Amino acid sequence: MNTATPERAVLADIAARRAQVAAALRQVLPERAVLSEPEDTRPYECDGLAAYRQLPMIVVLPDSEAQIVAVLQVCRELNVPIVPRGAGTGLSGGAMPIADGVVLSTARLNRIVRMDAYSRSAVVQPGVRNLAISEAAAQHGLYYAPDPSSQIACSIGGNVAENSGGVHCLKYGLTVHNVLRVRMVTLEGDVVELGGEALDAPGLDLLSVFIGSEGMLGIVTEVTVKLVPKPATARVIMASFDEVVAGCHAVAALIAAGIIPAGLEMMDRTSSRMVEPFVQAGYDTEAAAILLCEADGTIEEVEEEIARMTAVLNTAGASAIAVSQTEAERLKFWSGRKNAFPAAGRISPDYYCMDGTIPRKRLGQVLEGIAQMEVKYGLRCANVFHAGDGNLHPLILFNANIPDEFERAEAFGAEILALCVEVGGTITGEHGVGIEKINSMCVQFAPAELEAFFSVKRAFDPAGLLNPDKAIPTLNRCAEFGKMRVSGGMLPFSHLPRF
Repeated sequence: MNTATPERAVLADIAARRAQVAAALRQVLPERAVLSEPEDTRPYECDGLAAYRQLPMIVVLPDSEAQIVAVLQVCRELNVPIVPRGAGTGLSGGAMPIADGVVLSTARLNRIVRMDAYSRSAVVQPGVRNLAISEAAAQHGLYYAPDPSSQIACSIGGNVAENSGGVHCLKYGLTVHNVLRVRMVTLEGDVVELGGEALDAPGLDLLSVFIGSEGMLGIVTEVTVKLVPKPATARVIMASFDEVVAGCHAVAALIAAGIIPAGLEMMDRTSSRMVEPFVQAGYDTEAAAILLCEADGTIEEVEEEIARMTAVLNTAGASAIAVSQTEAERLKFWSGRKNAFPAAGRISPDYYCMDGTIPRKRLGQVLEGIAQMEVKYGLRCANVFHAGDGNLHPLILFNANIPDEFERAEAFGAEILALCVEVGGTITGEHGVGIEKINSMCVQFAPAELEAFFSVKRAFDPAGLLNPDKAIPTLNRCAEFGKMRVSGGMLPFSHLPRF
């Protein structure tokens, strides 16, 4: 008599599949590089977006390009999805595992292959930490400019996947502006180099297509980055404003005056008050908003730019201005901004970080809209963001232990992103789409545009095994999402059938 239940049969099938894939992977990798037991794979169940979790079937830890090629061959032959993973600091669920898939971590490819002070470049493997590049280049008076808040931990491979930025991206650019070449492996096992160390590379510019593709097109094995000279000096202005809108207008006024600060960041009162006890940066916690404006260069250049920015800020209505007098004070000012996310834990059990980008002239309008949403959803929101390029990072504060608060936080975040699109912006600036913003892609892009994205993916990954079901929504998904959203009495994607 067969007493097996359907549930037991399913579990048996899952166990058999795991054993089959693990055995095949252990034929091409050392035993220690293949993790298949739940207690070993549990640390990989999410990235920095811990609200979304999925235990992976298997995790592999290759330490060479040849091993990555071998892993991809096994997965291709067995039709197993692959989720690439860097340091796991991403904030959009891009590295969230798939239940029947393999997580491919590049953490063990962590060598700095070459540091070339003459050409101001470095060749590094994908597992090298962002900050480690600058630390290694410091002896040559150089550094790597993109500096996301997680730079102490995030890896360059993950930065390439998400096109990461940072507080100095206004002047020095995002990852895409600071990478010369990427060496990657396609699902078919082909090793391809995109870009080059010359000023231009032959053929189509596929490097800029690959950077920011969120692990959907190939696995990075080596990156050549630009290095820039460390400025002789740098100073930061902290400007206080009695109204958030006045601070937003000051941002536009600085750019209109022809000033491109090295960094131009904004924090509202909620943000500065949650950060100040944590880092004691000297923030004005009574101000409705503070701006951090950095000038770097020679001593003469910095003095001139500080004077120009001070004049513009005063004209824009700054209620107080403080200028860093020492390097230690400058770093202290920035430490508050860079620790805003962890400091949120001081005032809220949980937070949900969004990442929309808008035209600078719309900053005030969007922040006022977010304030109205706080009332609508009954949740607080701390606003901290890259004001210079309009990249918002609202931190929606909630308590996951209270029924429906996370659902309200999700709805709050989705409405913020919809507002970003409405004012001419986009749903992401540097965190990527991942799984978190995949429905918001339906708001931003039309079906033909989404199909164009899928066409690019198919060109690199015909089998669709690399990080599937991330970043690009299917038309069916958009139709389902459209059923839940009515704007102005009209359903988006009204021509699509509802399932």
